[in-house]
Amino acid sequence: MQNKYIKVWQPIQFNEKWSKTNTSLFDELAPSWYKKRSQLKKNSKEFDEFLNQLKRQHAIETGIIEKLYDLSEGITQTFIKEGFIESYISHNDTNISPNQLMNYLKHQFEAIDFVFDVVTNNRPINKSFILELHQLVLKGQEYTWAIDSLGREIKVEVLKGKFKMHPNNPKRSDGTIFEYCPPLQVDSEIDKLLEISNGLEAKQIHPIILSAWFHHAFTQIHPFQDGNGRMARLLASLILIKHQLFPLNILRTERKEYIEALEQADKGNPENLVILFCKVQKRNIEKALNIQMSFDTLSVLAQTFKEKVEKMSLQEKLERDKTIEKNWNILSESVYEIIGKIQQELFEVIPKEKTYIQTIASKPENSYYYTKQIIALAQENDYFFNKNRPRKWFRISFHISQFKRYDIIISLHYFGYFDSVIALGSFVEFIDKSRKNQRIEQTIPIHIKPYTISLENEFSENSKENLEVFLKDVLKVGMSIIINELT
Repeated sequence: MQNKYIKVWQPIQFNEKWSKTNTSLFDELAPSWYKKRSQLKKNSKEFDEFLNQLKRQHAIETGIIEKLYDLSEGITQTFIKEGFIESYISHNDTNISPNQLMNYLKHQFEAIDFVFDVVTNNRPINKSFILELHQLVLKGQEYTWAIDSLGREIKVEVLKGKFKMHPNNPKRSDGTIFEYCPPLQVDSEIDKLLEISNGLEAKQIHPIILSAWFHHAFTQIHPFQDGNGRMARLLASLILIKHQLFPLNILRTERKEYIEALEQADKGNPENLVILFCKVQKRNIEKALNIQMSFDTLSVLAQTFKEKVEKMSLQEKLERDKTIEKNWNILSESVYEIIGKIQQELFEVIPKEKTYIQTIASKPENSYYYTKQIIALAQENDYFFNKNRPRKWFRISFHISQFKRYDIIISLHYFGYFDSVIALGSFVEFIDKSRKNQRIEQTIPIHIKPYTISLENEFSENSKENLEVFLKDVLKVGMSIIINELT
């Protein structure tokens, strides 16, 4: 088999393609998170525990991404919630020895914990820090695999806290060899990476773009003999944490998307990598917005309430309420407009005389409809649905006969323990009135994760496009359910 060489490494630079990437998936929710973050008390035990769970998740998933080990989903969730306890591991939970697994997890947790400490202490990011972090990541790892001059895979002692001394160009099963930065140029390229990164920070480049660019540039250099992927995710996490965001926790289910996005970035197309980084942050923000604070005593609770009331003047509150109400109305109108557009597209294919399709928006007096279904939707997706806040629904009805119809319901309701985040959820309702004095109703889940958006800022055109993609997906899945029930 003839080898095919792909030169991954290019001299480090930040170009216009990166600055033009689309961060709207993050931007449309981030304002509510930043506002919520400013209200969270320092050393809040609930928020601290949430961060510890994210650290444990990072420690687990970063090794799975690198195929250092496998770990069953069940024990993964137990470890995230309760900590790394070896006695919890059953026979089929992992493909390596429990002792070796705990060794990996311990040092990977220490590494992400160290990153948080570095941000807290405002320590400068330089070459010596990168080498120190690498030594910590590989602390419990003695060997790695390498390719010798004859193309054979051999076990070699791993270099910790030192840049590579020999080329580390991986070879795939199809003979493709990826060429990274030569060892002699690693030092100067890392210097350039840090110099450009500091300049981009000074220019206030979007933190998602900066972290994605840094991660990609670091992987192109591939400065270490082993541990480059874990290091890239840690350093990208550091940038995100500095901006009051969360570590880069790429899940095992996202591995294919992640690798493909990196390869697209190698070819000069960074859009998908930035979008993936946005998705990861949005997922963690959604979880953070559902942190329920507890109070040890009534006096502490009363003091917190007093501080919240005093923090915002009456005028500020009125102005903010006005902004949120205005953006709520814009969101509702946008959803109705998009659904109407989709309905017209359906009319072009489905003759009106065959199936009567009708779109209805709720009114204030019936907006409480579907409360039980929304509660079930929120429970399925693990978030708090605030029943005391305004809500709205849209119903796209497919009248199959005089007595039977299917409704695809789009619900707009408040999400989490904050007052400016809306979730768009969906489900199907079947109604049968063919039997005398008996009305049959059945709720059918669509199983599409609700779409979340902040009302703190006006919607961008990109956000409207994201909304249209979501609603079209809902209609596609909803109609597929209906079609399958009819056959």
